[in-house]
Amino acid sequence: MNAVPPLPDSPAPTLLRELHDTVLQRLGDDAHSLHIERAVLGIFFTGVKLDNGAGGLCATPVKSVPEAVCCPSSARAMPVPGKIRGRLATQLLDDLYRPQDLRRALAIAVLNALVETLWQRDGAPASALDGDGDAFDAIGLQPGEQVALVGAFPPYMRFLRKHGQPFHVLEMDPSTLKPDELPYYQPADRAPQVVPQADVLVTTGTTLLNGSLDGLLKLLRPGARAAVIGPTATLIPEPYARRGVAIVGGTRVLAIDELLELLAEGGSGYHFFGKTVQRVTLRLPTRAA
Repeated sequence: MNAVPPLPDSPAPTLLRELHDTVLQRLGDDAHSLHIERAVLGIFFTGVKLDNGAGGLCATPVKSVPEAVCCPSSARAMPVPGKIRGRLATQLLDDLYRPQDLRRALAIAVLNALVETLWQRDGAPASALDGDGDAFDAIGLQPGEQVALVGAFPPYMRFLRKHGQPFHVLEMDPSTLKPDELPYYQPADRAPQVVPQADVLVTTGTTLLNGSLDGLLKLLRPGARAAVIGPTATLIPEPYARRGVAIVGGTRVLAIDELLELLAEGGSGYHFFGKTVQRVTLRLPTRAA
């Protein structure tokens, strides 16, 4: 599955900036005393442990790093190995705004570990739902609602097809869809035509990583709602709600040391969901039509 690329006229990822600023503001001085204890850039996910024991996750954007073809060019695209442990967490957050996706992924994992620190200190926000289910189930799709799905995510496509829900899949690589799924396919660059026609937009947190989420949310028509789902999604509700997001599905790391060992051995969500990582869903108030 490949997320939609940033739209040509998309501005800087202001949602990411707002999430960053909100986390630092709420943590206050606590944010500036935390250091990186360990970081793992796994095949599927990147994980971080802070020296207070909090952990964070982000998808590893391997396919979006064309530089990753030989050692010299790959080195320019990655954080500097051997110089991450011991750095201030807030210093790593500078990479949220760098063009190198792997650096940004590590920074988002750090940001999510800081959110975990905030949750441990202050408790979960009022919008957090009980349970460890998939946030997709909390969307509450109504019969006949048109869905724009960003990325060929098989479980969601199966659900939509089974329930006869009308939908389109915005995808960069059509080869990721099976032949019987191709009738639902739309090229990623058709987002400006597809999203405004949708009642519901469903996208993974990877669009936060690649800078396309702001542009996608601006395409929502009045009254439509969006869901941002996946371990990359930063669990701070207000910046999403202001942009028409109704559901945010992210994760909390329950056992960071075990998780990092799994990631170092190539582990994916199948290996850690419900074990070392808990799914969390935020239900947000939607904009008026």
